[in-house]
Amino acid sequence: MTDTTAQPALPDRLSVNPRSPHHVAAIFEHDVGIRVNGKERFDVEEYCISEGWVKVPSKSLDRRGQPLLLTIKGTVEAFYR
Repeated sequence: MTDTTAQPALPDRLSVNPRSPHHVAAIFEHDVGIRVNGKERFDVEEYCISEGWVKVPSKSLDRRGQPLLLTIKGTVEAFYR
């Protein structure tokens, strides 16, 4: 049973990358789910609810070895599982 009172509110914009200014480590202590256009996605690197987009990694890498991110637009919902 999860305790919903101990979970922080989900921000409008959140990133998995710790180097990002939108990374909040306290949120990742809980299991976060992302739904885009009604389908749950498990590969989301960053999302913005107000602007309606998520970024997911592609199979290509940039020159630093990080995956290139593709932007998918639509209705974004963030929730705790």
